[in-house]
Amino acid sequence: MLSFITSNRNKFEEIHRMTQIEIEQIPLNYPEIQADSLEAVAEFGIEFCYSETKAPCFLEDSGLFIDVLLGFPGVYSQYVFKTVGCKGILNLLHNREDRKAYFKSVIAYRDESGITFFTGEVQGSIALTQKGEEGFGFDPLFIPEGEGRTFAQMKTEEKNLYSHRGKAFKTFIKYLEQVR
Repeated sequence: MLSFITSNRNKFEEIHRMTQIEIEQIPLNYPEIQADSLEAVAEFGIEFCYSETKAPCFLEDSGLFIDVLLGFPGVYSQYVFKTVGCKGILNLLHNREDRKAYFKSVIAYRDESGITFFTGEVQGSIALTQKGEEGFGFDPLFIPEGEGRTFAQMKTEEKNLYSHRGKAFKTFIKYLEQVR
């Protein structure tokens, strides 16, 4: 059994659907440091979680990075979503033509041998309006490159073909299959 440290049920379901490996959700609250990279945030979090669980575990942190906003909200995506939401991002991009953005995901896995990171990115752009009912977070805004729909207009299985989290998790699963 592999422990996924998250209180986000949507995130757990998204990853759980991608593998036959038995995964349990552990909604352990852990401190998140303010840092300049997702890797630093994930490293601090997974060390705390491993010290609490005393067992192999992983967590995932991700962010939306908008080019014209110099990478904002980036590592602060969760806070920005909770405070201003999708509407706040749309307001910041009002009358902006350059809407290029990317999502990045970092999975931090910790076992007795240390921490291993797995990353995934997806390039795309920010829609002019919120679209779709699926997904969570900034999914109603993000259109992956080569698509005309937002993540929120896709079913989870379809989103996972493009998504940053899906890419990171596929790499993580390959790693687990080799070391187990």
